Amino acid sequence: MDPYSHEGELLNIHTAFHAGAYQQVLDFDTSGFSSENAVPVRVLQLRSQIALGQAKEVASSLAKETSADLVAVRLLAEYETGKDVVADVKKLAEKVGQENLTVQLVAGMILERAGETEEALSVLSKHQGSLDAVALIVQIHLNQNRTDLALKEAQRARKWAQDSLLVNLAESWVGMREGGEKYQSAFYVFEELAQTSQSQSPHSLVAQAVSELHLGRLPEAEAALQQAVELDANNADTLANLIVLNTLLGKKEEVVQLKGQLAGVDSEHKVLTDWAEKKQEFERARTKYTPKFEAAA
Repeated sequence: MDPYSHEGELLNIHTAFHAGAYQQVLDFDTSGFSSENAVPVRVLQLRSQIALGQAKEVASSLAKETSADLVAVRLLAEYETGKDVVADVKKLAEKVGQENLTVQLVAGMILERAGETEEALSVLSKHQGSLDAVALIVQIHLNQNRTDLALKEAQRARKWAQDSLLVNLAESWVGMREGGEKYQSAFYVFEELAQTSQSQSPHSLVAQAVSELHLGRLPEAEAALQQAVELDANNADTLANLIVLNTLLGKKEEVVQLKGQLAGVDSEHKVLTDWAEKKQEFERARTKYTPKFEAAA
């Protein structure tokens, strides 16, 4: 059985994790959980530490652990610190990836980020009713620009998972690619997460703001992003979307300031690298043309 099933006792801590409320996951009172959920809870908290930039500490704390779940999390932490663990995670997936959900999820994440997409999908496809695996598969298909496959995956999950958070989120991610009326449907899902105390985080507020931007509601998007800034003034995704917002509002000075701030937080953020690539392409194209001026008659 999926330990993170929406019927189980881990519902609230699992929701906080997928909303990006990582500190709340760490602060969660776990004393009332059953012993059978001790490992799934620890995995969520360790992954939250990694997400908060504590990968080195997590890797060190798990150095002597031998259980498959914790070895998988250690490999994820080591990958985040720049260590090449692809071969190790493949071996672990071959050994226990058929039945261990944590191994499936970690292997899927690492292999996808290492560019081995088909292997990532192969490992994740072995899940037995896990919405976490479904969510990762949907994200991978969206990264492939295969919205059709992502939609099919989400629709299949809807048949057996009904109104689970992760199904709603997966459909919302797809809806943000499809556009049109789907923006409004996605907004409702993101807003509920962003405005609920247990799941509010920069991550959920940015998701709400992005849907607002697509709906043309700039003041509402700005309000959501300001809430995100209050929670974490140096969150890279918040800064990136503030740049987009201020560009739309024509606030050039703010855009320059925010770009500098983002570069200081995450110089390799996709927004910055994308802009740099486009600027290079523009300059390359510009050199091919010489402006011609005709003398006035």
